[in-house]
Amino acid sequence: MKKNQQLLSLASDVMEKAYAPYSKLNVGAAVITPTGNIYLGCNVENISYPCGNCAETSAISAMVAAGEYKISRIAIVSNGNFEIKPCGACLQRIKEFSTSKTEIITLTPDNKIKTYKISELLPTPFEEF
Repeated sequence: MKKNQQLLSLASDVMEKAYAPYSKLNVGAAVITPTGNIYLGCNVENISYPCGNCAETSAISAMVAAGEYKISRIAIVSNGNFEIKPCGACLQRIKEFSTSKTEIITLTPDNKIKTYKISELLPTPFEEF
């Protein structure tokens, strides 16, 4: 549990750096790999909405840029008054680098930690044939 709190704290710190002038919804993500390395990302909006990046995408991109390709856990937080979960596109991105043990960690509005397996949030992913 302590490791989940550390990831949530790091995600919260990077959330403060998000660029979200349109939605005002700052999101932060922290990925930890099997090697123990942690990669951070925040959302970056753009006036042309499809051109923005989600926090999860940013963290995964940092992980890949460092030469790692497996996610052990990913924590996601926001400044919204609701439990933030990855969007469909980010769930598919997380799945790409997941194992059956990969955990997605979120916070409820009353600061309770929730943990999900990728299969719970994305039960029918797009996969190779």
